[in-house]
Amino acid sequence: MSRTRPPDDGDELLARLGALTAQARERAELQRSQVELAIALQRGMLPRDLPAADGFHLAVRYTPATHGLSVGGDWYDAFRLPDGRIGLSIGDVQGHNIEAAAFMGQVRAGLRALASVTGEPGDLLARTNELLLSLGSDLFATCTFLRLDPATGVLESARAGHIPCVWATADGRSGIADDDGGPPLGVVPGVCYPVTRYGLTTGGVFVLVTDGVVEGPSMHLDEGLDQVVRLAGVAAVAGLDVAALAGAVIKGAERVGHADDAAVLVIGHDGQRAPRSQP
Repeated sequence: MSRTRPPDDGDELLARLGALTAQARERAELQRSQVELAIALQRGMLPRDLPAADGFHLAVRYTPATHGLSVGGDWYDAFRLPDGRIGLSIGDVQGHNIEAAAFMGQVRAGLRALASVTGEPGDLLARTNELLLSLGSDLFATCTFLRLDPATGVLESARAGHIPCVWATADGRSGIADDDGGPPLGVVPGVCYPVTRYGLTTGGVFVLVTDGVVEGPSMHLDEGLDQVVRLAGVAAVAGLDVAALAGAVIKGAERVGHADDAAVLVIGHDGQRAPRSQP
């Protein structure tokens, strides 16, 4: 008389472990694909070229973070306004996924579209805020928008919950911009964003960053901003170009131990005319 052999507990355990491992591998591959898609979205939405103006130079640096198979929604932008002035923005969308990257694209596109109607920074942020609220998204974004007049060196700034700018002059002065701001975009309706005006003198620089540059597990926000102030001050006194300063700032971001995107936008005034192409 034959007797059925009971299943071996060890074989059953190995089978279950194999199934769980396969599922974990599939989930990891899916997350990795989502991260790659989000990074592609980000890079595709960031500007390829920066506007030029006599005596004024722009430089940017951007590093996406993929720690933990996540990606954020940082952005920067610079474009010519209808009146000839230059609009500059930097910001950060709440969240670390494809939705954040897509929402970043909506914010950037909204700012550009509305800038054709009004380039006044406070009004522009207010209109963008209402636009984002009308989309009904649960996400929000911090943002700084600047309008630069190359003819006068005047910078007009408005902030929506974002980190303040850092400035430095060729005579050795430097600091953190002391301006009022409003809440992030997409949170509260009917907000008025105050505008602060600055003068960008010859040899001076303005530095805009996202929080991944100045805040993280290894560094408090105040310490991170002080680090950028020191770098900007040295660069302005030494006459370093904006690309070198942007590179130093993004390099310094490694010290914060962040798991977030990092973006830097530097505006410099050297008083020299931009080179003209020969006919």
